Amino acid sequence: MFGYIQVNRQELNETDTVDYQAYYCGLCRELSRIAGWRGRFALNYDMTFLIILLSGLYELEHEDTEFTCVIHPTKRRLAYRNEATTYCAKMNVVLAYHNLMDDYYDTHDYKKLQMAKAYKKAYLKIKEEYPNKVAAVEQMMEEIQMAEARCEENLDLVSGYMGNMLGELFVWKTEDIWADDLRAMGYYMGKFIYMMDAYDDMAEDEKHRNYNPFLIKKQKNPECSEVFCQQILESMVSECAKAFECMPILQHASILRNILYSGIWTKYEYKQIKLGRRETKE
Repeated sequence: MFGYIQVNRQELNETDTVDYQAYYCGLCRELSRIAGWRGRFALNYDMTFLIILLSGLYELEHEDTEFTCVIHPTKRRLAYRNEATTYCAKMNVVLAYHNLMDDYYDTHDYKKLQMAKAYKKAYLKIKEEYPNKVAAVEQMMEEIQMAEARCEENLDLVSGYMGNMLGELFVWKTEDIWADDLRAMGYYMGKFIYMMDAYDDMAEDEKHRNYNPFLIKKQKNPECSEVFCQQILESMVSECAKAFECMPILQHASILRNILYSGIWTKYEYKQIKLGRRETKE
């Protein structure tokens, strides 16, 4: 369900490319520290975005570390780590655990269950440290599962659960001056992630007759389905960007705008290319 909040690397300058990769590597190393070597499998772009957002907003200084990556051993890498890295890595583990359990409930794939169990010890430790954050995730994941089980037709309602969940995770420092803007940004980004995931899975869900709120809309009005999907996704990104622009972020602002105005559409555009190829073939 995660991994949609990507950067458009082709439009990054050299400095921003180095910074973005360093934050990404820092998150990877922190996941390994918190959840063992398996923690690296939870690595995603969404939490990298949140690290950069919080680092820019709170003007955090980072610790630089050069290291040799097991996956890319030929060249030494640079990693940035700060307080936001640690917080986001812990929230990353929480989300990864629930995402794996959600996949297991949907597909009964025991590999997903075993991977989730590998995160359980770290998950419980994080729950002790952040009881309110983890409780919010647990509640919203339960709401999503119940909504999907009853084939909820209200897209705004079911995506709103994901929005509420991410909204709470975006608020790092409890109810400070930026809490409302961060919560709003997380809310609309969460809704976008849920909707983008549903849009991405439409063909597969239609084939296997799985629940998908966009399929319900498509069945009712097939001619306008694609336009509806595009407009509602654009609306979520617009509201997310609006909340972002309310915050006085200077540090890494170019990276964040790259993601919000370009990178976030990477998978959507790729999907459009695939659909175009399939239509041409047919």
